[in-house]
Amino acid sequence: MVHASDEHDGGQRASAPGGPGDPVYTVDELAARAGVTVRTVRFYGTRGLLPPPVIGPRRVGHYGPAHLSRLALIEELQRQGMTLAAIERYLEQLPSDLSAQDLAVHRALVASWAPESAEEITLQELRRRAGRPLADRDVDRLAAMGVLERGPDPDVFRLDGSLLRLGVELLDVPIEHETILASRAVLLAHARGAAHELARLFQEQVWNPYRESGEDPDHLSAMKSLSAHMQPMVIQALVTAFQRSLSEELRSAFRTPPPPVS
Repeated sequence: MVHASDEHDGGQRASAPGGPGDPVYTVDELAARAGVTVRTVRFYGTRGLLPPPVIGPRRVGHYGPAHLSRLALIEELQRQGMTLAAIERYLEQLPSDLSAQDLAVHRALVASWAPESAEEITLQELRRRAGRPLADRDVDRLAAMGVLERGPDPDVFRLDGSLLRLGVELLDVPIEHETILASRAVLLAHARGAAHELARLFQEQVWNPYRESGEDPDHLSAMKSLSAHMQPMVIQALVTAFQRSLSEELRSAFRTPPPPVS
């Protein structure tokens, strides 16, 4: 991997880190935004987990939003207990052209398997973590997306940190507040239905036969271990199926009808 502070003429060049107008980070800025060390960023690069930066003027490496989202996903997978080898396999199965938003969705879903980790945060700290000014309307939109909850103190919130980066990315999407609320209701309803069916399938075809076999007296511990190993696979299947289905629905909805036959 080419590092931002010590690239040389023999370094590897990469495609642009983002689209026009996207933020560009040095390795130090990327590490600071992600809450990791520069050494960690470089280590992930040498393992192939993080794409190399674009080499800009004065041989400085430039990173983009996709690097930041991918780095956040790697860190979340590690927090879930996955080894680097398992993370490598997980990332290898992802499409190579995933956007920063797609990666943020993966990260949010991976984090959803973890115990609830809501934290109290002040408005000032929220703005600092978001990396941008937040008007009252922005805070309302983040609340509608389930990123945070308001409390009795108007300047203190309960924040789901795993969703913050994705929520901030969506603030600039021209969608009305009411549409966000309606979309969230649809997603929650179908997510609960899918979770219920998966839990039923797991219980009927895995848990009950295993318990009845009597192979292990500590059934609950064994099932928790099996469930933990299945979670990344289930998450990836869920995200991939949803992305493909949504793309097909959007293509169908906005397909230009053929001209009338004269």
